[in-house]
Amino acid sequence: MDPAIKPNVGPQTGSEPEGADPWIAEWQNAPVTPLTRDEAQALMAQEPAVSPWRVVGLQVVVGFGVALLVWGITKRSEGFWSALYGAAVVVIPAVLMARGLTSPLSRANAVTAAVSFMAWQGLKMAVSVVMLILAPRIVPMLMWPALIAGLVVCIKVYWVALLWRRSTSKSQVEQSSDAKP
Repeated sequence: MDPAIKPNVGPQTGSEPEGADPWIAEWQNAPVTPLTRDEAQALMAQEPAVSPWRVVGLQVVVGFGVALLVWGITKRSEGFWSALYGAAVVVIPAVLMARGLTSPLSRANAVTAAVSFMAWQGLKMAVSVVMLILAPRIVPMLMWPALIAGLVVCIKVYWVALLWRRSTSKSQVEQSSDAKP
């Protein structure tokens, strides 16, 4: 491209250095106003966090329900134990991660929180893989379809938690808008 020809991209104010994107410069120079304490609390009230312990508890209940359902369908205890072990492959690592993320050390600052999240997520995946490798040794007469059913259904609980959060925040917004005259 000929350096004498400049493409027409965005507003030209004349203050940008040669080759700088004026849209990025405009965005970088935009004033940032920090939230007040009340604004931050109002924002947090709009988007409440779902406790990881509630999600883990729901996974336990759902996993046990899947195991009972498999037992009812197959009429074999191996199906029950296989589905229950599949749920445990999700629940036990989730307990480790929830414990790690809710510890005071993990909330010291933003960098510590990010590193802690990555470390606990890595541990969670490693424990899950090890549990799957050990499944044939731990569960006698393992039924892989039942194990996968328990595992997949318990993983899907995370989506339920996201929907749970969304419905909770919507109902709180509706309640606050109803309270205003």
